Amino acid sequence: MFCQGINEFGPFFDHVLGYWRASQEKSSKILFLQYEDFKEDIDSHLKKLAMFLGVPFTNEEEKQEVVEEIAKICSFENMKDLEVNKKGEQTFRYPQETFSGKTKTIEILREAFFRKAKTGDWSNYLTPSMVERLEKLIQEKLENSGLTFKLFSKTSKDITST
Repeated sequence: MFCQGINEFGPFFDHVLGYWRASQEKSSKILFLQYEDFKEDIDSHLKKLAMFLGVPFTNEEEKQEVVEEIAKICSFENMKDLEVNKKGEQTFRYPQETFSGKTKTIEILREAFFRKAKTGDWSNYLTPSMVERLEKLIQEKLENSGLTFKLFSKTSKDITST
């Protein structure tokens, strides 16, 4: 169903590409970040985020290793261990039918949002043929967009479009 664009929250690629294109057109208003980039170099991306928000780190803050402290506080390990993320459920409500006013509610255990924090781990949950199908779909959907996905699956290379 995902490959056909059927998803509780709408077609995934439409959402991603919409924000990607908006970030290209209005770079002062929309910052497009990718998890894999944060994993590779969190400090430079925290600095980029701070600059975008209009509160860049001062030289003094950098000398005092404030960036590194923020990275530590926001780390996967720290966030996963917070009590609020270990217990309870997150409730999502979304329209069940367009314009009907009816909503559908789903509840997901909060702990389900935290797996391993390993890039490419998604491919361990799919069969090799599913991985191949998804990689082809991503290539097709991103074609000519300029957006690159770093998949890090066991079988793939980065998917880059021009």
